[in-house]
Amino acid sequence: MQFIIYFIAGVVQDFLLTLNWRYMAKEKVFLASLYSFLTTIISFVVLYNILTKLDQERSLVAIVIYSVGIATGTFLGMKTKIGVKDSK
Repeated sequence: MQFIIYFIAGVVQDFLLTLNWRYMAKEKVFLASLYSFLTTIISFVVLYNILTKLDQERSLVAIVIYSVGIATGTFLGMKTKIGVKDSK
């Protein structure tokens, strides 16, 4: 169950990070700052949990699963149209 949570956290983290970059490029300061904050919180909570709660062998597997989630989040973030259009 923990590994599924790490995967989902990785997906959400990089999905938000991709949106963060879009909002930075559009100079939408509040949204870029919000997504930056959320991305940082997720990454540090997951990494802290992996380093303190798991043994060495399971930590390595968790890091790989988390990384696969991050790659998936990037893919989904690039495929979505959220943050692409200007709302002027």
